[in-house]
Amino acid sequence: MTTTALPTATAAEETPAKGGKKKLMIIVVALLLLGGAGYWFFLRPTGEAEPVPGEVLVMDPVQVNLADGHYLSVGIALQFVEGAAHPDGSQALDTTIDLFSGRDATELVRSKTRHELKEELVTELEHRYHGEVLDVYFTQFVTQ
Repeated sequence: MTTTALPTATAAEETPAKGGKKKLMIIVVALLLLGGAGYWFFLRPTGEAEPVPGEVLVMDPVQVNLADGHYLSVGIALQFVEGAAHPDGSQALDTTIDLFSGRDATELVRSKTRHELKEELVTELEHRYHGEVLDVYFTQFVTQ
């Protein structure tokens, strides 16, 4: 009987291919990163939406006593957010009277001061009406 030598396995066949698991892990991580980025830019909730303007409540002008015997006749309109309850304007008129009473008439003539007072009025009314007031408009503003 003759024996023939069987070929022996080469070194490349004995060790499994290196990098196969490493490549798979890199691909999985890359897919997770791409999926996360896609969610972040396209599907992520954007937070609160801007309030939609709703009904406008126009109120009759009121007379407010100013300093030095002068007075102010001021009319306002409240811009509510869409779906707001229909409150009366008594709190808005009370806040307006409190804000403008006793001020100097020359102070109210300046546009910048009037704008600052309007912003203060909007802030106070947003608080009093629990965020349902979007803006305030002057429909009348006369000093004497």
